Amino acid sequence: MIRYSKVFRRFLFSYLLILIIPSLAGFMSYRTSISVTESISIENSVTQLQKSKELLERRIAEVEGFTRQIAIQADLNVLMTDPLSEEKQNVYGIWKMTRDLTTYGQTNDFLRHFFIYLRNYDVVLTPGSAFFRPEHYYESYSYEDMSVSEWESDVLNKTHFREMMPLRPFVTPVSRTSVVTYMQSLPLDSFGESSPAVVVVIIDEKVIAEMLSGITNQNGSWVHILDANGNTISRQGNSDSMAEALASDPRFDGSRTSQFYEDDLVVTIRSSTNGWVYHAGIPKEALMENANKIKRISLSVTGGAVLVGLLVGLALAYRNSAPIHRLLTALGQETTADSNVYDFLHGNISEMILSNKQLESELKRQQPIVRDAFYKRLIAGEFQSREEIIAAAVQSNAGLSGNAGFAAIVQINGYSGMDNVEVLNELQAARLVLKQSLQELAGTVPTTDLGADKLVVLFVNEETDSGSYVQEQVDAMLNQLAESLFKEYKISAKAAVSARFGSVSDISHAYEQAKQTLENAAPFGAKPVYWYGETALSSETYYYPLDVEMRLIGTIRAGEGREARRLIDRIVEQNTEARELSAEMRQQLSLEMKGTLLKLLDQKTFAESEAIEPVRNRIVAIQPTEAVDQLRDEFVEVMEALCGMVASKKNDQHVRIVEQLKQLIEQHYGQSEMSLYSLAEQVGRPEKYISQVFKEVVGDNLSDYIERVRMDRAERLLKEPGHTIDEIAALVGYNSSHSFRRAFKRVTGVSPSAYRSAQDD
Repeated sequence: MIRYSKVFRRFLFSYLLILIIPSLAGFMSYRTSISVTESISIENSVTQLQKSKELLERRIAEVEGFTRQIAIQADLNVLMTDPLSEEKQNVYGIWKMTRDLTTYGQTNDFLRHFFIYLRNYDVVLTPGSAFFRPEHYYESYSYEDMSVSEWESDVLNKTHFREMMPLRPFVTPVSRTSVVTYMQSLPLDSFGESSPAVVVVIIDEKVIAEMLSGITNQNGSWVHILDANGNTISRQGNSDSMAEALASDPRFDGSRTSQFYEDDLVVTIRSSTNGWVYHAGIPKEALMENANKIKRISLSVTGGAVLVGLLVGLALAYRNSAPIHRLLTALGQETTADSNVYDFLHGNISEMILSNKQLESELKRQQPIVRDAFYKRLIAGEFQSREEIIAAAVQSNAGLSGNAGFAAIVQINGYSGMDNVEVLNELQAARLVLKQSLQELAGTVPTTDLGADKLVVLFVNEETDSGSYVQEQVDAMLNQLAESLFKEYKISAKAAVSARFGSVSDISHAYEQAKQTLENAAPFGAKPVYWYGETALSSETYYYPLDVEMRLIGTIRAGEGREARRLIDRIVEQNTEARELSAEMRQQLSLEMKGTLLKLLDQKTFAESEAIEPVRNRIVAIQPTEAVDQLRDEFVEVMEALCGMVASKKNDQHVRIVEQLKQLIEQHYGQSEMSLYSLAEQVGRPEKYISQVFKEVVGDNLSDYIERVRMDRAERLLKEPGHTIDEIAALVGYNSSHSFRRAFKRVTGVSPSAYRSAQDD
């Protein structure tokens, strides 16, 4: 820390400098508080009235939403459309509707008192009650200045569209108050003189007053709300006399948001939604009270802020300098008094970026070597499956553009048996010329060197592609290549081409065909291109080279039954169709293949299997004198049995790994740091491996399974009253309760609080 204290001091100085600026601003604010407090108070008053207006409009909008919700209520629509009949009335429907209405008033104070009038039944429906004579309802709930007939004609028998009746005195069985009435005809698109139903919401002035209490709580403050026609909607405080004075005094400008009138600040806001006008008056004494408070607390707040700011600056300086200290320690800087740590870090990071770019460049430079190694493995048949070939091709950017094509070996004539330095240099130049000429004729095709004087060429393309290679095209291309090489560079070359292969897995077989064709080709000067099948193959010995035997052993050990079957079919094809073997050679071939299978039984994978003895007996029982087809079938059956053992062992191993993962998840699901990486580290396998194995065995992604386990535990905890939702989130492994709520709703479809409420009910 002492070694790098200069960094800490620089950070601290920066924070102190930043702290001084608001401190000076605070001092200036204190000096000018008297002049600015007035404007701040006016702003606050306007904002407070604006918020009260917005809140009131939202509540009115909720009332409108309630009428829209009622309008689409199925039971109410049935009642509105019922034909009037004295013999049969939908009493049950009316009762059910009154019962359903009881739930609406529980969430909105504006819906404490409302009713629905049905014209066809001449009935007034209230929450929990029905009045089959409207006048009976009006006897209990009535406007003081409105008779029953006026009420029926103006309220019940008229069409209303979002209509608001101004403030009127209202009498209930228990109290006398003033109310504002909201009226809406049903259906909503009713435009005639009357409508099938009317929703009437009676809003008590006291409920509106509660929303304006933030303003009227100040001593001497008042609020007066008028509708677009100048009728009073609500009044609070001593607003009646002031409202009359404002309306009659020409000095009062109703278009201004705020102005002083007599000893009050009058704030005026006009609603763009319904045209209502909101007047609020605040005495000057209340405004200046805030200024006096500012005077008293400015010094104490400024002093406290400076002290807290100093402590925070120390903490931030330490926190922000600590990573730089660690970087400097890791990089091992030997600092001096005049050294600049940022220059040092800049230089080292630049060097790291440069090294990274050099590494990237080196990887690109090594790409041809990696690609050539892939081609050599491909023609040697070292890959066990087609999927492995494709993955390796993508990794090495090999450019295999399809599955079908031909394999060819191009040999430079005249250098056989010559291996001095001058000849090798000449062959290297000849191979380079050969590759360039081939690229000019065929474009970019996969090639790899085979010894000093040979080049393997793969003509690969999609089999269904209109531009795929055909034998005539390849033949013409190679003939032209040989002619061009001899004409321009006096290089004599010949090519041996395989039969057409239909899968990248068959490329090694095609290479073997080209190799055999080259070995049996005519001597130098006969013709430039030889095709598999044109040359006579030796029939004296059987075809079962060592590399094919090793590939067969490798594929069976890997459990790749399909590839092993393909190899056996190729061996049979080579020894029956391409050769005519004597009986002794056929017996020798079967004995050698039988020996290959017996060699496999000594492998640990098969030796530990309980089912190995029947397979061993079956191999021993194979008779070399049997027909070729019968021998093939027996070899294939034994091979499938061995591959089945490998697959079974793999499955058992996979199941053990999955069970181990499940136990780890069960033990550590409550730890937030549990992840795919930590699980892979504990089982000693790569992340991608355990993820793929878990998916194959269980059928679910590992991350989804972990989430489901956590949600199952969370559901059990939510059923118990002992923990809060935040505590449950921590218990099931979530650092953030917000993340837990989002995950719980995604998995179960409901939020944790709703799930707990449902369990309580």
